[in-house]
Amino acid sequence: MRELTARRVNLAVAAFLTTAISAGAEPAPAGAAKRAFVVADFYRLRPVLEPVVSPDGRTIVYTVTSRDLEHAKQTVHLWRVDADGTHARALTGGDTTNQQPTFSPDGGRLAFLSTRSSESQVWVLPLGGGEPEQKTWFPGGVGEFLFSPDGRRLVAATDVYPECGADAACNKKRDDARQSGALKAHLTDTLLYRHWTQWGEGKRTHLLLFDLEAAKDGPSAVRDLTPGEFDAPVFEVGGHGGFALSPDGRELAFSSNRAPDPASSTNSDLWVVPVDGRPEELRAPRNITADNEAWDGSPRYSPDGRFLAYRTQRIPRYESDRFRIALYDRQAGRSRILTEGFDDWVTDLAWSAGSRRLYFQADVKGRTPLHEIDVAGGKIRVLTGVGTLDGFKVAADDRFAVLARRRVGEPWELYRLDLARPGDGAGTRITGHNAAVASEVDIRPAEEMWVEAADGARIQVFIVKPHGFDPSRKYPLILNVHGGPQQQWTDALRGDWQVYPGAGYVVAFANPRGSTGFGQAFTAAISKDWNGKAMDDIARVTEAVAALPYVDAERLGAMGWSWGGYAMMWLEGHSTRFKALASMMGVYDLRAMYSATEELWFPEWDLAGPPWEQPDLYRRLSPSESVTRFKTPCLVLTGERDFRVPYTQSLEFFTDLQKMHVPSRLIVYERAGHWPSWHEMALYYAAHLDWFHRWLGGSAAPWDPKAIVDGAGVPPPPPAER
Repeated sequence: MRELTARRVNLAVAAFLTTAISAGAEPAPAGAAKRAFVVADFYRLRPVLEPVVSPDGRTIVYTVTSRDLEHAKQTVHLWRVDADGTHARALTGGDTTNQQPTFSPDGGRLAFLSTRSSESQVWVLPLGGGEPEQKTWFPGGVGEFLFSPDGRRLVAATDVYPECGADAACNKKRDDARQSGALKAHLTDTLLYRHWTQWGEGKRTHLLLFDLEAAKDGPSAVRDLTPGEFDAPVFEVGGHGGFALSPDGRELAFSSNRAPDPASSTNSDLWVVPVDGRPEELRAPRNITADNEAWDGSPRYSPDGRFLAYRTQRIPRYESDRFRIALYDRQAGRSRILTEGFDDWVTDLAWSAGSRRLYFQADVKGRTPLHEIDVAGGKIRVLTGVGTLDGFKVAADDRFAVLARRRVGEPWELYRLDLARPGDGAGTRITGHNAAVASEVDIRPAEEMWVEAADGARIQVFIVKPHGFDPSRKYPLILNVHGGPQQQWTDALRGDWQVYPGAGYVVAFANPRGSTGFGQAFTAAISKDWNGKAMDDIARVTEAVAALPYVDAERLGAMGWSWGGYAMMWLEGHSTRFKALASMMGVYDLRAMYSATEELWFPEWDLAGPPWEQPDLYRRLSPSESVTRFKTPCLVLTGERDFRVPYTQSLEFFTDLQKMHVPSRLIVYERAGHWPSWHEMALYYAAHLDWFHRWLGGSAAPWDPKAIVDGAGVPPPPPAER
């Protein structure tokens, strides 16, 4: 096993320092005119997301989320603004969630998902005047939806019992029986019986066709377009649009994994059915990606109807293979890869109006730039590489794009980008929902440095300095290791990047081996080598940041989530460099993890097979094999509903810490899965601030974690912080 001992790094060669990366950021006087960022400020900020552009390009509709931490209440409302950024106003109100705004094809109506009837259903607002009308009433609610091209129908993703299909009464009867029964149990005869935070309970995601002009309970009001014992579309973390309608409205394309072993297979394919097909046609969809045994999804029809663009991978059973763009020629019945020479992950895509270009986002070096690619020649142009995009929409005439963007030092807002002349990619800000908080509170920017790895690879590190930064002082530092492990830290505002600098810490966020955005070989390097190059990268980053003149090298802490939690557990038995650690939802005993997780394709690829085929590797990579060397005080957080990394992994880790007499604390969320909800995260921040205050000496937590857990909740912030 590799020992992660302190290594001295030649900083003149290894660290390439540092430029402020948030626009307008001034390294000094470090926000002296503003007060320090506290946890309550993060909840005052309002995420501005989901922009859509009206067909005439004159209006933008989007969502704004408001959060009441004291009462654990969150509302999401629709806003509209003119395309030039004027006349912003709210479209919805009340204690409801309203999201996924979607213009009708003629631009006269706005459909959206709303909880105003308690369940998430589609409502339609006439934009010429009038009140929203409910258009779906399906038991359990509906999810992502699309208008048909003529605006008369909707296709919506809905969880149903396959034997009930679109029969609302049948689905409700099954739901009511399960909820009212005195005995509660789960029964399954197959794997993938639960996923992330939910038990399957016999339900599948299907695509239902809703006729907006039919009577509510009429025989033609709802049809199941994807019947059978399969999810269609497949689940995607973050959601990338797993289905699409052809421009003439006659064909539906959707993703579905129909492999015989879905728990071990990533073989999602693209299937097509005629929207008005007979029942036997719907039960026998046509597979247009059958020749690819890896993942295919995110279908997008070209406006002229000739092509179907989609995202694809090429290595079966490997969820972290590079996502490419493929193009299916509907006339020829053949596919070709459009971005084979592009070595980073494509994360979203959309067509230009003339069907000659595609716009796409990708993970690239700590950002998520928007690109444009010529379909015929394959030439790629970067339109903007600024910050992190949480979404984009292009106007129907291709004149401009609307970006939902944030940066480390800049909260969520919308920006308009001229596509013919994008300039530096910054665009023009057209909303200001977070301007008041930003003018009052020191939202710290990030700087960037690069550390040389043992083999010469360059490791990106974001650095955020504390409020009131004084270069002559020495500050404690917290290194944060991301999960995945195949993902990247990006230039994006997040609570962890502001709460700790507000409490007097330098924070560092590294993208070691396994991270996306640095070429697929860099990403793939972590598989089957969890304790190798990635952990060595983390050790070298640690020494590089410890050598910074303003960092107190004797007060270093580290934290991580998911695979980052694994990294903390590994450090516990292999390094004494840190004074305190914090592990969230971490992987501890790989043998036990394999037989309790749900997506078995992940360990079967990343750990080279099941444990009975690789017993030595599973043992060698397990932090649980080094218990007798545990020494560093460690905070452990987990959630009982985490089916991805079962919470028993953290229970085992905490038990072993306690038996080794290592100062440690365990927090178990009763209702949280792999990602606690927005209000549960307040305990997460308070627990970390309290833990690092105890061992590194930063400012105390605003709330006592024990009091929160004991039922006192989160008290209201003082008037100065409201």
